[in-house]
Amino acid sequence: MPAQGEPFAEVGAGFEVSTATCWRYVNETVGLLTARAPKLRAALRKAQREGMAYVIIDGTLIPIDRIAADRPYYSGKHKLHGINVQVIASPDGTILWVSGQLPGSTHDTAAARIWQILAALRDTGLIALGDKGYHGYDQTGHHVITPYKGRNKPESQKEANRAHARLRGPGERANAQLKTWRILRKLRCCPRRAGRPAKAIHVLQNYEVTAG
Repeated sequence: MPAQGEPFAEVGAGFEVSTATCWRYVNETVGLLTARAPKLRAALRKAQREGMAYVIIDGTLIPIDRIAADRPYYSGKHKLHGINVQVIASPDGTILWVSGQLPGSTHDTAAARIWQILAALRDTGLIALGDKGYHGYDQTGHHVITPYKGRNKPESQKEANRAHARLRGPGERANAQLKTWRILRKLRCCPRRAGRPAKAIHVLQNYEVTAG
């Protein structure tokens, strides 16, 4: 996969293969890596076995090269076209799971419902810390914990929010890890396939960590 977003023609020339052959090799490699990406419940069960006290859930928008007519992929929050990807990370910021792609207009709470993240957390008994974008997702507050909202909060709630942010910080930087790959700064592929590179990169990053 061209990590820095190089054109296929340029990469192909470097390996002395045609552009079409280069595209096929890259597409096949991304497919193989994507197939090795952890499934949600498997990732959470592994986190449970490793004794993690909690995980961090965060959504990110990966920009795509789309025209203005593609309204479902336009994020009003970010003011650009993209795909919504959900990421679950460990307390130290290691990426545990990367979701598939959803249109950029999808709210994080809606995305979490689509991927059935709450059900997976319940099955494993894990707690997830999320930002205010997940407020109201878990009505019980037992498995997805978000900061207190509203103005004029008492000092106890302000302190709780500060502690929540400190714990959540390393996990939220997991999205920054993904975007160190320049290819994710603006994808130039079909939106329905745009989640595959993020999953493939997750697999590569895990390999780098385990390989030392």
